[in-house]
Amino acid sequence: MFISNAYAQAAPAAGGADSMLGSLGQMLPLVLMFVVLYFIMIRPQMKRQKEHKAMLEALAKGDEVVTSGGMIGRIAKLGETFVQVEVANGVELQVQRSAIVQVLPKGTFGK
Repeated sequence: MFISNAYAQAAPAAGGADSMLGSLGQMLPLVLMFVVLYFIMIRPQMKRQKEHKAMLEALAKGDEVVTSGGMIGRIAKLGETFVQVEVANGVELQVQRSAIVQVLPKGTFGK
């Protein structure tokens, strides 16, 4: 008396084209967000990494550089992974190549 009878509803027929467009419509914003993320963040970062690697490979003795710690000096010796940077007369620091962030124009670091 208090419980009414429950009747099963007919399941909608599986549509071919309509359900395909619906799922594509749901995926479209996600795909667009990934494309925007790639062009705004990933691609420029890869370009900067490539330029930094090329700059590190082109280092030569006598180049004036800035380290990641802000030290300015002239390259005295080059090694495979380390570089000797002269920051003052007779004062040389050994830093990793990857710590060099910029090559300065000649004459910037005066003696």
